[in-house]
Amino acid sequence: QAQLVESGGGSVQPGGSLKLSCQASGFNLNYYAIGWFRQAPGKVREDVSCISSANDKAYYADSVKGRFTITRDSARNTVFLQLNSVIPEDTAVYYCATVTTYYSGVDLTKCQESEYRGQGTQVTVSS
Repeated sequence: QAQLVESGGGSVQPGGSLKLSCQASGFNLNYYAIGWFRQAPGKVREDVSCISSANDKAYYADSVKGRFTITRDSARNTVFLQLNSVIPEDTAVYYCATVTTYYSGVDLTKCQESEYRGQGTQVTVSS
């Protein structure tokens, strides 16, 4: 059974760091572009970041640019999202999904959910 499982969420103080993991089972994640999304109560879902299947392009929302980093470990069939310098506005359920990528020229500008999506992991930023 193909599925994505997120882990690594938790509670962290403002300015702290967390590393989220998105591990695939039942299929080879390396053939897919992967995105991270977040949903906070009462807010619109936000496309946080995504990485191309070739690992050569990444997209970041303006709200996380310079603070979050998306990476892939092909051997572990896992994509990571490193959260640094977190702020209370980063509080949300974060989930990963396979995505379709869209480009403007050579820049990856948008990722849209496709086949698989995980259940999510809660990130709470609070002092």
